[in-house]
Amino acid sequence: MEKVCAYTLALREDRIAVITIDVPGEKMNTLQVSRSREVQDILTTLRATRDLAGVIFISAKPDNFIAGADINMIAGCRTAQQAESLAREGQQLMAEIAGLPVPVVAAIHGACLGGGLELALACHRRVCTSDDKTLLGLPEVKLGLLPGSGGTQRLPRLVGASRALEIILSGMMLRPRQALKLGLVDEVVPQAILLEAALAQVKSARKPRAPLPLRERLLAAPLVRQLLFRAVTRKTHQQTHGHYPATERIIDAVRTGLEQGGDSGYQAEARAFGELVMTRESAALRSIFFASNDLKKDPASPATARDVQQVGILGGGLMGGGIAYVTAVKGNIPVRIKDISPEGINNALRYSWALLSKKVQRRQLTAARRGSQMALISGSLDYQGFADREVIIEAVFEDLALKQKMVAEVEAMTRCGAIFASNTSSLPIHHIAARAQHPERVIGLHYFSPVDKMPLVEVIPHATTSAETISTTVKLAKRQGKTPIVVRDCAGFYVNRILAPYINEGLQCLAEGEPIEHIDRALVAFGFPVGPIQLLDEVGIDVGTKIIPILEQAYGERFCAPAGVEAILNDDRKGRKNRRGFYLYPAGKQKGGKKADPAIYRLLHVDPREDQSAELIARRCTLMMLNEAARCLDESVVGSVRDGDIGAVFGIGFPPFLGGPFRYMDTTGIASIVAQLEQLRARYGERFAPCALLLEMAAHNRSFCQRETRGPHEVVRVA
Repeated sequence: MEKVCAYTLALREDRIAVITIDVPGEKMNTLQVSRSREVQDILTTLRATRDLAGVIFISAKPDNFIAGADINMIAGCRTAQQAESLAREGQQLMAEIAGLPVPVVAAIHGACLGGGLELALACHRRVCTSDDKTLLGLPEVKLGLLPGSGGTQRLPRLVGASRALEIILSGMMLRPRQALKLGLVDEVVPQAILLEAALAQVKSARKPRAPLPLRERLLAAPLVRQLLFRAVTRKTHQQTHGHYPATERIIDAVRTGLEQGGDSGYQAEARAFGELVMTRESAALRSIFFASNDLKKDPASPATARDVQQVGILGGGLMGGGIAYVTAVKGNIPVRIKDISPEGINNALRYSWALLSKKVQRRQLTAARRGSQMALISGSLDYQGFADREVIIEAVFEDLALKQKMVAEVEAMTRCGAIFASNTSSLPIHHIAARAQHPERVIGLHYFSPVDKMPLVEVIPHATTSAETISTTVKLAKRQGKTPIVVRDCAGFYVNRILAPYINEGLQCLAEGEPIEHIDRALVAFGFPVGPIQLLDEVGIDVGTKIIPILEQAYGERFCAPAGVEAILNDDRKGRKNRRGFYLYPAGKQKGGKKADPAIYRLLHVDPREDQSAELIARRCTLMMLNEAARCLDESVVGSVRDGDIGAVFGIGFPPFLGGPFRYMDTTGIASIVAQLEQLRARYGERFAPCALLLEMAAHNRSFCQRETRGPHEVVRVA
């Protein structure tokens, strides 16, 4: 069978060559070593072509240029030297493109990321479309890597060192207008004239470029550049706490190239790429990447999903407003909100308007586009307009009677057999469905706050939820831009169940007299985005502690809240939302960061003092979470290690560089985890007793990656 090429060459009458990229059988174009010979052959042909006027790279895919390098290539590397060779091959290919003696232009529509942007940087000019699908960036740092095909060298020379470092270190995605403002692209045009604009760029490529802004030119001075790198290094370490070695290597590669020249910079880049591929951090981050991609393809049920054309939302509060936003803006689905008051509806509409207006201010969205997206959201004080909505999402107070009443009302008002999805965070779904005429259409759909930012959603079927309801709900969640995991219908589901003992142990340390800031700093240093005490302030002390009695009743004393928490609640402390929490929330910006409210110590009758090390505090809180995660897997609360790791990383910010609770336990060693739990058990009590699964695995020297996981269509249920 003849091999179908991913790169095809066409020479126009005006002697401009057009190279079309279209990787066969794939939705996205990616750079693959196995295809590099195709490009080499085309470049050889171009160098031999007489009177060649220019070259254009363009994609035949409808929504992407090149989405990056194929990550599977990296997985095949067994040594740092192999990975370094991979980088050098990429650098050589880009150098040959850059070395063509005629103007070379990248015509970009859709995702142009990683190796795709490195190819575009090797071109002499870049033109991109103004479409929302067009994004440019070097996100390799999110995989624990750096750009390995020249990105750390070409980008600083194009947009300046400070801007290049910001882009590469953050892995940010740039919109077309942002890229134009930075000088990353030379022109932004409508998609319909992309090729024509690229042809014009070829013909005008000999015109001199606009100089870098004065600020970037000043950074070329050795002393100023030294100050820049010192400041960037300090800021980066404050953010990463040394957990992400790729950031240090990025700074080093960029600096080497600027100070010692391109050859040294490329060598430093390739060497760093090879060494980073072999790090535990990159392996963990890549495991998350592959797991999240698997989930995007997993329908969770063998049944065909219904096509959702309209969604209804019950409740216009913070969660309801957030769900409306992701449904309309990311899912492009019309949404109607029902609330008991006009104020509730207006609040929900203002929520979306504020988020969209920020995008307009940042030039990520036009005012006209904001208007068309807002037009997808409407509101009502009754069920008018709900009759034909395929999915109704409930986001009201945690009151079982109220939710059951809404199930009955929805069943009476809708004509198309609507799915009733509850955003409850604590109430069992089978209780909500207990009085339903069609319990097979009732399901849990648990979002996390803030909805527009948190990527995870838990899908919770109960015993008689239909397979079609599951597949339809999962498909809807994906359209909303969420990563859904299917979890068992039980108290706390998965995320809150493993989060509660983590927060409880933080509170226990506080009750023992450890200062609030000391506890939170310990967990941030471990790798969490915020500590357990600050997290409780952010989600709301009243909300965060409401689930504790439910979990204690279901699972016993290990979920018992520490003594004194009731006193904090009785003091009308709800956290940030009422500006009364564990921390002070004065008007204006606090100098020196957040400060704990000393009144908390008086309420708990403790004298704060740092008696325990940060390492011990982090170990106590984290091991409580790990132990509970293992129990959840053993009880089929989550159906696989993959889902458990993604749920913890995307739902509560478990350190991504550790790969999730199960990967972390495998890396540390199950026997070591058990030994640490036993030590804490002897010192602090039975709540640290290792669960049966960990004891069994340690005894037989097994790991979680060896466990058999459920198939893609096996539905997680509870009787």
